[in-house]
Amino acid sequence: MRAIAAAGLSVFLPGSGHALLRDWVRALLFAGLYVFAVAAFLPVGELSAAGSTSAMMDAITEGTSRMDQFVVSFVVMFAAIDAGFRALDLTPGPDGDGEGPSCPSCGRELDEEIDFCHWCTTRIEVPEDRDG
Repeated sequence: MRAIAAAGLSVFLPGSGHALLRDWVRALLFAGLYVFAVAAFLPVGELSAAGSTSAMMDAITEGTSRMDQFVVSFVVMFAAIDAGFRALDLTPGPDGDGEGPSCPSCGRELDEEIDFCHWCTTRIEVPEDRDG
Protein backbone atom coordinates (compact mmCIF):
# COMPACT_ATOMS: atom_id res chain seq x y z
CA MET A 1 0.00 0.00 0.00
CA ARG A 2 2.88 2.35 0.80
CA ALA A 3 4.38 1.78 -2.66
CA ILE A 4 1.08 2.61 -4.37
CA ALA A 5 0.73 5.79 -2.31
CA ALA A 6 4.31 6.88 -3.06
CA ALA A 7 3.97 6.18 -6.78
CA GLY A 8 0.54 7.83 -6.95
CA LEU A 9 1.74 10.97 -5.21
CA SER A 10 4.69 11.16 -7.58
CA VAL A 11 2.34 11.07 -10.58
CA PHE A 12 0.51 14.15 -9.29
CA LEU A 13 3.64 15.97 -8.14
CA PRO A 14 7.03 14.37 -8.74
CA GLY A 15 9.03 14.32 -5.53
CA SER A 16 6.05 14.08 -3.20
CA GLY A 17 6.19 10.27 -3.16
CA HIS A 18 9.83 10.44 -2.11
CA ALA A 19 8.88 12.94 0.60
CA LEU A 20 6.36 10.39 1.88
CA LEU A 21 9.23 7.90 2.10
CA ARG A 22 11.39 10.52 3.84
CA ASP A 23 13.94 10.40 1.05
CA TRP A 24 14.46 14.17 1.08
CA VAL A 25 17.33 14.40 -1.39
CA ARG A 26 15.44 12.48 -4.06
CA ALA A 27 12.27 14.44 -3.29
CA LEU A 28 14.06 17.71 -3.96
CA LEU A 29 15.82 16.27 -7.00
CA PHE A 30 12.61 15.08 -8.68
CA ALA A 31 10.63 18.19 -7.74
CA GLY A 32 13.37 20.41 -9.15
CA LEU A 33 13.69 18.29 -12.29
CA TYR A 34 9.93 18.49 -12.82
CA VAL A 35 9.81 22.27 -12.35
CA PHE A 36 12.72 22.66 -14.77
CA ALA A 37 11.06 20.38 -17.37
CA VAL A 38 7.75 22.25 -17.15
CA ALA A 39 9.46 25.62 -17.44
CA ALA A 40 11.69 24.52 -20.31
CA PHE A 41 9.30 22.42 -22.38
CA LEU A 42 5.75 23.66 -21.78
CA PRO A 43 4.23 27.06 -22.71
CA VAL A 44 4.03 28.40 -19.15
CA GLY A 45 2.63 31.80 -20.19
CA GLU A 46 -0.24 30.24 -22.10
CA LEU A 47 -0.94 27.78 -19.28
CA SER A 48 -1.17 30.53 -16.67
CA ALA A 49 -3.51 32.54 -18.91
CA ALA A 50 -5.83 29.58 -19.56
CA GLY A 51 -9.13 29.78 -17.71
CA SER A 52 -9.98 26.09 -17.52
CA THR A 53 -8.38 22.68 -17.56
CA SER A 54 -9.55 22.04 -21.13
CA ALA A 55 -7.96 25.34 -22.22
CA MET A 56 -4.72 24.23 -20.54
CA MET A 57 -4.81 20.92 -22.37
CA ASP A 58 -5.43 22.72 -25.67
CA ALA A 59 -2.48 25.03 -24.97
CA ILE A 60 -0.24 22.03 -24.26
CA THR A 61 -1.25 20.09 -27.38
CA GLU A 62 -1.06 23.12 -29.67
CA GLY A 63 1.97 24.85 -28.14
CA THR A 64 4.35 21.93 -27.66
CA SER A 65 5.81 19.18 -29.77
CA ARG A 66 5.35 15.51 -28.97
CA MET A 67 8.98 15.32 -27.90
CA ASP A 68 8.48 18.12 -25.33
CA GLN A 69 5.38 16.35 -24.00
CA PHE A 70 7.35 13.11 -23.83
CA VAL A 71 10.17 14.69 -21.79
CA VAL A 72 7.76 16.03 -19.15
CA SER A 73 5.83 12.74 -19.08
CA PHE A 74 9.09 10.81 -18.75
CA VAL A 75 10.12 12.84 -15.70
CA VAL A 76 6.72 12.17 -14.08
CA MET A 77 6.78 8.44 -14.81
CA PHE A 78 10.42 8.04 -13.78
CA ALA A 79 9.67 9.72 -10.45
CA ALA A 80 6.63 7.47 -9.90
CA ILE A 81 8.50 4.27 -10.76
CA ASP A 82 11.48 5.24 -8.62
CA ALA A 83 9.24 6.07 -5.64
CA GLY A 84 7.40 2.77 -6.02
CA PHE A 85 10.61 0.75 -6.20
CA ARG A 86 12.05 2.58 -3.20
CA ALA A 87 8.89 1.95 -1.18
CA LEU A 88 9.10 -1.76 -2.04
CA ASP A 89 12.83 -1.67 -1.17
CA LEU A 90 13.80 -3.02 -4.60
CA THR A 91 16.65 -0.58 -5.05
CA PRO A 92 20.21 -1.30 -4.00
CA GLY A 93 21.13 0.45 -0.81
CA PRO A 94 23.26 0.13 2.30
CA ASP A 95 23.89 -3.50 3.11
CA GLY A 96 24.20 -3.17 6.84
CA ASP A 97 27.79 -4.44 6.99
CA GLY A 98 28.81 -1.64 9.36
CA GLU A 99 30.42 -2.12 12.73
CA GLY A 100 27.25 -1.79 14.81
CA PRO A 101 23.82 -3.42 14.71
CA SER A 102 21.61 -2.97 11.66
CA CYS A 103 17.86 -2.45 11.25
CA PRO A 104 15.95 -5.65 10.49
CA SER A 105 13.62 -3.69 8.19
CA CYS A 106 15.85 -1.45 6.03
CA GLY A 107 19.31 -2.91 6.80
CA ARG A 108 20.94 0.40 7.67
CA GLU A 109 23.15 0.92 10.68
CA LEU A 110 21.35 1.73 13.94
CA ASP A 111 22.11 4.27 16.60
CA GLU A 112 22.46 2.21 19.79
CA GLU A 113 21.13 5.04 21.96
CA ILE A 114 17.59 5.05 20.54
CA ASP A 115 15.01 2.26 20.32
CA PHE A 116 13.90 2.84 16.73
CA CYS A 117 15.56 3.07 13.35
CA HIS A 118 16.09 6.72 12.50
CA TRP A 119 16.10 5.82 8.78
CA CYS A 120 12.77 4.00 8.42
CA THR A 121 11.25 4.55 11.93
CA THR A 122 10.88 0.82 12.65
CA ARG A 123 10.63 0.19 16.39
CA ILE A 124 13.55 -1.94 17.63
CA GLU A 125 13.20 -4.32 20.56
CA VAL A 126 15.87 -3.46 23.12
CA PRO A 127 17.54 -6.47 24.77
CA GLU A 128 17.11 -6.67 28.55
CA ASP A 129 20.87 -6.98 29.21
CA ARG A 130 21.72 -3.68 27.50
CA ASP A 131 23.07 -1.11 29.93
CA GLY A 132 20.96 2.04 29.81
